[in-house]
Amino acid sequence: MIKLRAVLPGDIEKKSFEIITRELGDKKLDPEQEPVIKRVIHTTADFDYADNLVFSEGAVRRISDAIRRGACIVTDTQMAWAGINKKKLREYGGEAYCFMADEDVAARAEREGTTRAAAGMKKAANLAGPLIFAVGNAPTALVQLYRMGRAQGFKPEGIIGVPVGFVNVVESKELIMQTGVPYIVAKGRKGGSNVAAAIVNAVLYRL
Repeated sequence: MIKLRAVLPGDIEKKSFEIITRELGDKKLDPEQEPVIKRVIHTTADFDYADNLVFSEGAVRRISDAIRRGACIVTDTQMAWAGINKKKLREYGGEAYCFMADEDVAARAEREGTTRAAAGMKKAANLAGPLIFAVGNAPTALVQLYRMGRAQGFKPEGIIGVPVGFVNVVESKELIMQTGVPYIVAKGRKGGSNVAAAIVNAVLYRL
């Protein structure tokens, strides 16, 4: 017979992080990056992220500073948008946006022969104030951010680049690491909207 331990709802997350810390063993994590890595592992139950997540120098600090200054966060999926703790973000004056379902974005994507994710990034670039992008699904969103940086000098406060999949996923992440913008990237094929939201929340919770 399988016996389940009784754990109160409020203790489940605490216990989960204790298990993660124990199973990581002697692996050394950068103190600034550690809360982000552990929250992603908590979200996915995938310890590969202890090695797959890569950070530009000072990325967590710089993204944190931008949030404190009221930065808004733009996602490429409604799932990532839904997963972000928007109440916490609003405490610092920021909002979360996803433009994928907007009619003007759909029309622009059709007109330009591109994806809604790419068109959504173009729309987001017109928002006022500091911006952080959290991309968990569409490599075309990362490619568009790279192109806007090259062509127009567009430079957000940070890019969380964790799309999942097989087509242009690895390559799009490599492009983001060449932009000079603070980044948190999941190298390789792994990622997802849940990972993008988890990274945002990890940064928010450490403020």
